[in-house]
Amino acid sequence: MTAETTALESADILKILELLPHRYPFLMVDRIRDIDGDRSAVGIKNVTANEPHFLGHFPSAPVMPGVLIIEGMAQTAGAICTLATGGGTPQLVYFMTIDNAKFRKPVVPGDRLEYHVKQTKKRGNIWRFDCEGRVDGLKVAEATVSAMLVPREAA
Repeated sequence: MTAETTALESADILKILELLPHRYPFLMVDRIRDIDGDRSAVGIKNVTANEPHFLGHFPSAPVMPGVLIIEGMAQTAGAICTLATGGGTPQLVYFMTIDNAKFRKPVVPGDRLEYHVKQTKKRGNIWRFDCEGRVDGLKVAEATVSAMLVPREAA
């Protein structure tokens, strides 16, 4: 490997469970690939019809709620921040802001939703990320999110 080449990491569901305190039914990311430190990554969510939110949103035309898409973006960002700080005991990731959220196309069961997150700012234990949700390469959602990582024992 040359100095210009960076090895990108990935995290399967078991690693994600180590990094985040979230659990089913509120874990919104199944895998994370192309992890470049705490700078960027791509989270993967395989959207399935048996998820509990589809019982009421909407029974005859299931659509993944936008807030859960944003949550998946934030979880992806939080996981790579936790990984970059050494992993270990899951830290609590406190969502702080959501800015410029836009939803462009419904996400439905059978879709493979990708959360593309890119760090734009870091100060202490606070990170800010520009995020895009994509299905089949098409942008379905976008937002800028910020979060704070706090050790569990401090919470």
